[in-house]
Amino acid sequence: MLSRKMRLGLSIRGHGYHPAAWRHPSVPADGTLHVEHYVRSSQIAERGKLDMIFFADGAGIRQGDNPRGSLSRTGRDMLELEPMTLLPALAMVTRHVGLITTASTTYNEPYNLARKFATLDLISKGRAGWNVVASWSEHEAQNFGLETTLDYDTRYARSAEFVEVVKGLWDGWEDGALLFDKAAGQYFDEAKMHVLNHHGRFFKVRGPLSVAGMPQGHPVIVQAGASEQGRELGAATADVIYAIHGSVDAARGYYDDVKGRMAKYGREPDDLKIMPAFCPVVAPTRAEAQAKYDELQALFDPLAGLGALYSAFGDLSGYPLDGPVPDDALGRQEHRSLSVQLVERVRREKPTIRELYLRSGITGSARIGTATDIADVMQEWFEAGACDGFNITPATLPDGGEDFVTMVVPELQRRGLFRTEYEGATLRENLGLPPVVNRYSQDPRAAEQ
Repeated sequence: MLSRKMRLGLSIRGHGYHPAAWRHPSVPADGTLHVEHYVRSSQIAERGKLDMIFFADGAGIRQGDNPRGSLSRTGRDMLELEPMTLLPALAMVTRHVGLITTASTTYNEPYNLARKFATLDLISKGRAGWNVVASWSEHEAQNFGLETTLDYDTRYARSAEFVEVVKGLWDGWEDGALLFDKAAGQYFDEAKMHVLNHHGRFFKVRGPLSVAGMPQGHPVIVQAGASEQGRELGAATADVIYAIHGSVDAARGYYDDVKGRMAKYGREPDDLKIMPAFCPVVAPTRAEAQAKYDELQALFDPLAGLGALYSAFGDLSGYPLDGPVPDDALGRQEHRSLSVQLVERVRREKPTIRELYLRSGITGSARIGTATDIADVMQEWFEAGACDGFNITPATLPDGGEDFVTMVVPELQRRGLFRTEYEGATLRENLGLPPVVNRYSQDPRAAEQ
């Protein structure tokens, strides 16, 4: 049996990752406004022994009505519960699965965010994780008194400093700092409480944090981004990277590049888990799986499809859907890494506009087939050194998550690729990540030498 195991997450974004998921008969169109929708998906993930559930969140509706009429036909990224309020509720109905959400470094302050995630880690007994995102959409900016977002380099510079401040606040209370000694009348050991006093380009933060004693030391840090800045930030600070790749070769190149940057930050390659998005459409037979996928594709409204392409290519509504993407079509490229992938796909494959929006409808690598087919692809990527596991982005929720856990997970377990029971008490332990070393404490790895 293999000693190295896959890491698996379930992204429970909205109705699912297919843009037409909200129209599917099995999906409650109003489900994203009810806590029960998320409870069911989180409990499905835990039943499958998955490492984590993952919320891809934004600070507003990030898509405009371009072309006109497209927004009202779009169900994805529209209405969802606020995850920092939702996750504590999910912590109370699960025991093992990790709880990760996106929180923006552009429209938050380090102290508030550090406090929220520290609280979630305590409520969940060590299962919290933060997906670090530098917000890109002008629609988000306009919710915070700005006309447009910060420029790309500034966003990433702010994000890097933001993460450093948050980690500094989390380190403010060393292990053993809290004494609670009633007899001696001493609440904490003042030698083990540290004031951060950070003064940087973007932030001035005194500290200490008013939350302490987190089970994980630090909640798990997740990062996503294929740009140069994103790769560097991930290599320096992330515990997990959520990547998006369409082929095993692209995934392996990214994996080698990011892991190769880690040594200069004093990190080992296994200190970071890279988990690309993966959308399995699975059924007992290939014909049934294809029929599932075809049903979703038939529900994809053309206007919604054009809206999904607008950031990368601008307004294509004046061109025939079954004609080519114009060579000079170019949008604002707001979400740079995804826009680059779409542009490269057009150059490589020369799809029609309809073919492009249908193919780009699902985030990550999509595979259609039986449990054996799906497990074969996952095993190929894993053993080829293209990933440490996957963030499953089901086409529909909750049924897509149920199908994966019921059919694919047992096949991965049979092959010795995935756990049959949770190994640890915290998300960090279950991911196989090293313990956090508090900056003010002696490095336990050095003490053991």
